[in-house]
Amino acid sequence: MRADARRNLDALVDTARAVFAEQGVDAPARVVAERAGVGVGTLYRHFPQRSDLVVAVFRQAVEDCADAAAELSAEHEPDEALARWLLRFTGFVATKRGLAAALQSGDPAFEGLHPWFIDRLGGALTGLLDAASAAGTIRSDLDATQLLRAVADLCHGAPTVEQSQHLVGLLVDGLRWRATA
Repeated sequence: MRADARRNLDALVDTARAVFAEQGVDAPARVVAERAGVGVGTLYRHFPQRSDLVVAVFRQAVEDCADAAAELSAEHEPDEALARWLLRFTGFVATKRGLAAALQSGDPAFEGLHPWFIDRLGGALTGLLDAASAAGTIRSDLDATQLLRAVADLCHGAPTVEQSQHLVGLLVDGLRWRATA
């Protein structure tokens, strides 16, 4: 891909992410294109269907969240890295409510995303859980998939990101209960 085309693609995904957060995944394509500084034709050349853009935004957000696990592990003690990553995941889930509805719409473009999401984020979380468990700072009977689901459930029950993060903070405190350290 040419450098200018790559820049346009990146700008469209980054801009769509912000526009979707503000207006939802049904925001007009022209708004995304205008804010990205490209024409609508450029948007449709990269993303012929709205679902293509939604998938690209979702995949990028998941990759960013999963990649943060390694960064946090390098900078913090295992239980602190876990807590910080769970709060980041909380922000991801809490700001993707409209995206979650689109992903569950039955559109064939979204098939396979949920298992990929669980695999990618579950893998990142498993590494964090294993490190914190090995350090003895969290309980050892945790499953990454169950914890992802628990955080998502807490986020969907709270009206704001801040309330979601507070609830997940309480959950993290519970993970430290019965730790072996």
